[in-house]
Amino acid sequence: MPYDQTFDILLVEDDPGDAGLTRAALAQAKLLCNLHHVCDGVEALEFLRKQGTYRDKPTPHLILLDLNMPRMGGREVLEVLRTDPQLHKIPVVVLTTSDVEADIEASYQLGANSFITKPVDIDQFIESVKAMGDYWFSVVRLPG
Repeated sequence: MPYDQTFDILLVEDDPGDAGLTRAALAQAKLLCNLHHVCDGVEALEFLRKQGTYRDKPTPHLILLDLNMPRMGGREVLEVLRTDPQLHKIPVVVLTTSDVEADIEASYQLGANSFITKPVDIDQFIESVKAMGDYWFSVVRLPG
């Protein structure tokens, strides 16, 4: 399904290989987006709060959040986001290699909107990203 608007996505991912794979999957899915990438939760919050070098960055329409990162992991980011009146409405998709039930449960308890386990197979990963894009940017209405 074609998208008629360019969306801003914040990818919070510490692994350069996974970040590159996500970027490639978004391109393959033909999702019109500006992908902004930060490497951990501390940088994510600086980006979202428009601090320092992120002063002129847009507020993303969607956050793709890894769980296990240095300095501040995904769980801590979710806790901060859901209690911040300026940021709590931004949808968060946990995109991680974990398929542990405790991680899934904790992510939803902390306010994640979706939880996707990254498939190992590149074609399956691209299909997952395309389905995610179709859902979040064609089916769902996001806040302004």
